[in-house]
Amino acid sequence: MKTLLEIFKESSINSFTDYISLGKKIEQEKIANQLDINKTINVAILSSSTLNGMKEVLIAQSSSFDIYVNVYIGEYGQYAQEILNSDSNLFSFNPDIVIINIDTKAIAGEYYYTPYTKKEKARKAWVKETANFLLDLTSQICAKSSAKILLHNLEVPTYSPLGIVENKEMYGYIESIEDVNRILREKCKSKNQVYIYDYNAFCSQLGKANVLDSKMYYMADLKLKTQFIPTLCRDYTKYIQAIASLTRKCIVLDLDNTLWGGTVGESGFEGIHLGPTPEGRPFLDFQKYLYALYDRGVILAINSKNNEEEAMEVIQNHPHMILRKKCFSAIRINWDDKVKNIKSLAEEINIGLDSLVFIDDDPMNREMVQKFLPEVAVIDLPKDSSMYVDTLINMSYFDSLRITTEDKLKGKMYQAEKERSNLSKTTLNLTDYLRSLNIIIYIKEANKNTIPRISQLTQKTNQFNLTTKRYTEEDIIKFSKSNDFRVISIRLIDKFGDSGLTGVAVIDKKNTNKWRIDTFLLSCRILGRRAEEVLLAYIIKEAKMKGVRYVYGHYIDSLKNTPAKNFYSDNGFKKIDSSDEMEVWKYDTKKEYSYPDFINYKIS
Repeated sequence: MKTLLEIFKESSINSFTDYISLGKKIEQEKIANQLDINKTINVAILSSSTLNGMKEVLIAQSSSFDIYVNVYIGEYGQYAQEILNSDSNLFSFNPDIVIINIDTKAIAGEYYYTPYTKKEKARKAWVKETANFLLDLTSQICAKSSAKILLHNLEVPTYSPLGIVENKEMYGYIESIEDVNRILREKCKSKNQVYIYDYNAFCSQLGKANVLDSKMYYMADLKLKTQFIPTLCRDYTKYIQAIASLTRKCIVLDLDNTLWGGTVGESGFEGIHLGPTPEGRPFLDFQKYLYALYDRGVILAINSKNNEEEAMEVIQNHPHMILRKKCFSAIRINWDDKVKNIKSLAEEINIGLDSLVFIDDDPMNREMVQKFLPEVAVIDLPKDSSMYVDTLINMSYFDSLRITTEDKLKGKMYQAEKERSNLSKTTLNLTDYLRSLNIIIYIKEANKNTIPRISQLTQKTNQFNLTTKRYTEEDIIKFSKSNDFRVISIRLIDKFGDSGLTGVAVIDKKNTNKWRIDTFLLSCRILGRRAEEVLLAYIIKEAKMKGVRYVYGHYIDSLKNTPAKNFYSDNGFKKIDSSDEMEVWKYDTKKEYSYPDFINYKIS
């Protein structure tokens, strides 16, 4: 059986009809059970207009990320009825994401062409009613489902019955549509499940005069030209990738003709192009955008064939260099092949190859990495450096539904990890090394501030994750509000810095005489510092204080979580059951359990 990614790579996509053909082919192979499907996401689309072809395009595009999207298209124009009815096909479908695509003409009705038949007060009332109607639809979904919701805002018209004096009106037609969008944006900021898709910006980018095929609109109520459906679906797939937790972590960068123009080994420090000149500005702006990604938590690394001394001289001392040494979590400047270097970089940073994005101006290097390291995402950097920034902007590998405090500090955290590694090399034994770190662990019950990060860890953590259960923010909220569960997180700080919220346990305590550890995980960032023993000690101590006799733990093999396999056996648990799917372990709280005495923990 082939994977979706393999099928996508074998296909030639040049047009809308090519997407349709590929989407249908994937559907047929799915029905015939001929696909090796790694991940499935349920996508429901509710619309006020015809969506012919959107299902097939979404299936085809998502296959490029090795995701199978199971698409539900709502009944034509019946979006409100489906949302309001708890027994509708929408909720039976159990969507992971619901896309609400209601266009301005449909929701405005007569107001669209004759807004000034309403007085100013009535226009303001229409704005409030329209915004509330759309927000109420999202609230109805939130009450019945844990699905993420992608709500289109309204396309702002480019015309007005008042013509060129529209902006002289005290409260004009255009302003009223803009106000609907403003209200949606402001109100949805606090709604964890709801995201606004800026359809107005999408139309502006394409040209509002171009997006509509008037003939097809009147014949088939098709609001978007078919040629632009793949462009819209490409935006949808950014959310699908994020829901599927396929966000990558690190950009591996070449230097010559990538971070600066020219070859430093040939042109020298003074001869490269970087700075406020026509030749240097594209590289300067490219670095600025990379720094913005670094500032939001994307890890940067260098993989360059160069003389290290010459290259580092530019990085550290060139007056227009934006990305200094401190910005890079790992550096390989040598004459080794780039495949070997990438493997080494991933090992040093302690992340998987499937977390890397490789950017290099040399097609041969890109082809080599693509061939020998297919897990790495390779960016086809254009020959024209003026297009470098646009290439970065259009990447979807780093889109995330939530950017946490830990994400923003990731680069600094990896720098601190380097310092820990250097210290470990000068310490006689592991215990002395760990003792010298002055570790403090803060243990906290889940709250509104920590829930996004807790959910993120369940979605992304693979190595030290005993059950690999994935939970949304809404799932964690339900657990934290239930008397039958406890959700606990840990934050580790040592003398080199704050590693952030890096450990999670979800405890099922429905049975008064035994607690079950539903989820137990630790970020690979703090593996080796014995924080997991402190978290387990806290759970056992709490159970004992509550009169609970036994604590049960499960281990479910996911192939990637081998580092966690012996955790329960190494910590005094007794195996009581084992099958191909799961091992069950048991701990008697009458036994004393001690955690490392060199680690302090505090309840916060």
